[in-house]
Amino acid sequence: MSFAAKAMRDGLLEKRSSGLLQLWKKKRCVLTEDGLRLHNCKGGGGDAPGLASSSKVKELHFERMVTVDCVEYKRGLVYFTVVMVTGKEIDFRCPQDGTAWNAEIALALVRYKNLQAVQTGRNRHLSTGHLGSTGEDEEL
Repeated sequence: MSFAAKAMRDGLLEKRSSGLLQLWKKKRCVLTEDGLRLHNCKGGGGDAPGLASSSKVKELHFERMVTVDCVEYKRGLVYFTVVMVTGKEIDFRCPQDGTAWNAEIALALVRYKNLQAVQTGRNRHLSTGHLGSTGEDEEL
């Protein structure tokens, strides 16, 4: 995922840590056409997308994602899981107000997978077109 990728959404999400205590940690998230970038937040709260974030960035590429799953609504929060091709599940939560992050991530993932399928189809079509003659250009 390149840093030049167009940001589709920028804001805060909470990610459940994979440690023993499984604490919720705030992350500044940037949704792009290629995936999701997670920045560690410095300091406490605040809802501003401009919240200071550390230089450590975790990137979740759509090419390595399978689905956005397991949506649950509790006490004004949306809980959802991103499932990676390795089988790893990454849990997130966000406020229920406005357009939910899970929906935007899922739509961006579908858009990415569709573009990849179209590109694969085009490449397959182009490569088979050069293998043999269709007979259209030949004189009888």
